[in-house]
Amino acid sequence: MSALDWSILFGTLALIVGYGVYKTYGPSTMERYLKGGNEMNWWTIGLSIMATQASAITFLSTPGQAYSDGMRFIQFYFGLPAAMILLSIFFIPVYYRLKVYTAYEFLESRFDLKTRTLAASLFLIQRGLAAGITIYAPAIILSTLLNWNLTFTNIFIGVLVIVYTASGGTRAVSITQKQQMTVMMGGMILAGILVIYMLPVKFTEALHVAGKMDKLNIVNFDFNLSDRYNFWSGMTGALFLFLSYFGTDQSQVQRYLTGRSLKESRMGLMMNGFLKIPMQFIILFIGVMVFVFYQFYQPPVFFNQVQVEKLQESDYWTAYQELETRYQATFEQKNTQIFDMLDAVKQEDAAQTDLLRSRILDSAKEQESIRKQVKELILKNDPLGETNDTDYVFMRFVMDYLPKGIIGLLFAVIFSAAMSSTASELNALASTTTVDIYKRSINQHRASGHYVKSSKWFTVLWGGFAIAFATYATLFENLIQAVNLLGSLFYGTILGIFLVAFFMKWVRGHAVFLAALITEAVILLIHFNNGGELLGVPINIGYLWYNAIGSILMLVISAIIQLGMPKKRKKK
Repeated sequence: MSALDWSILFGTLALIVGYGVYKTYGPSTMERYLKGGNEMNWWTIGLSIMATQASAITFLSTPGQAYSDGMRFIQFYFGLPAAMILLSIFFIPVYYRLKVYTAYEFLESRFDLKTRTLAASLFLIQRGLAAGITIYAPAIILSTLLNWNLTFTNIFIGVLVIVYTASGGTRAVSITQKQQMTVMMGGMILAGILVIYMLPVKFTEALHVAGKMDKLNIVNFDFNLSDRYNFWSGMTGALFLFLSYFGTDQSQVQRYLTGRSLKESRMGLMMNGFLKIPMQFIILFIGVMVFVFYQFYQPPVFFNQVQVEKLQESDYWTAYQELETRYQATFEQKNTQIFDMLDAVKQEDAAQTDLLRSRILDSAKEQESIRKQVKELILKNDPLGETNDTDYVFMRFVMDYLPKGIIGLLFAVIFSAAMSSTASELNALASTTTVDIYKRSINQHRASGHYVKSSKWFTVLWGGFAIAFATYATLFENLIQAVNLLGSLFYGTILGIFLVAFFMKWVRGHAVFLAALITEAVILLIHFNNGGELLGVPINIGYLWYNAIGSILMLVISAIIQLGMPKKRKKK
């Protein structure tokens, strides 16, 4: 990167961190530190909610996922507006009426202390690991692209977040997220405009190319439990995921508990519900346009340059060069076919268009076959080598083709996204540890200032844990899927506890506690046997369904246990 890019990158990060510390520095009460003094308006809440969910993984993985898999990931968000409406009706009024600091306080008033502690502990496990992934995910890619040491990159991101999050708590997180969202979406939209401008064909022709190559596959109504992304998984499995994430995950609950009123919090949630889908559509569409760009300009045969450089120093370099030559020849053949197809489209020759489309798809399959052989070489050279390069697609394009200054801005986008989501997670982890574990069960009846200090220390401790986990983590198949998978393992059980609390008033604490333990065990058994058999039954379920399965199991098992319990005799 140029000196201008480095200046923009570090200048942006320094301004965000400095602004967060400056605006929130000074003495603070628990109310102000954990709930921002209930001073946030609806649009700040909405931006904070969106920034919390829009991690660096969103901006790294989503364009790459669209590049390889098209637009169908957008279906994951179809259930979001319905989830926001349900939460505004049933969840938020209860939290405001009880004036809770965390969502899990409500569970003790409804059930008992052990159920509250269990739900809080499940959240701490899931979100503590997720915080590590949200640091690790961008760090491994940024360290590769910038030629930084991975451990240093993990520490750099983590320390930046810890500084202003520990300093100002929830208020610091919320006010910095406004600047971060501006940088993130401004940078991505600018990148999208530039990639469209750089295309050698008209925008309408680019859409024809994307459509004919199955990249504009926005909606799929086929019902298939093993399919991760279709209309039905988005409206059911993902709906349960969003209900749990936004309704019971403290990293999101804490965002709207800062509202000036119930109305402001509801409006912030609804803003997220109706802007998140367009936001994801834009990011996915940018990925599709990058795909179209690489139909006219030859893409790398493998996008992770570090792995290619390792091959260069090995005995497999000659074999790699031969594959690269074949890849280039296939690309040139496909490129000619694409221009011929566009001519056929102009002439409204449907038969010729279909014929050329078939040839183009065959050429694309040949390219993927060559890429597969390259991945095999990488593994032969290094059995632990990382062969999934979709997360590198977008930033490789940025570094290779975008002008100076814009590159630094796009790297600032990724760092800002990493900071915004990680800050919310550390803030929520510290709040839950302080309120639901430390203050409730370990050290009660201390002054407000004591718990503010403990929250700051827990922020530092959880930040250290996240950095440590990030340092020793391994790369998943796809980073954005890794976070959703991790959440799906726990969210169904947590949401089920809350659904029982809201809608099954006759179920008591002991029943729901036992049901939660059983349900979580079943979900973990399903996951670790997915693709195989469980008790002789074949298991092949997309992970988004874990959320619905977990929630339904909680309702059913809680009811069965409660009905099976002996009724207490009334005293005469």
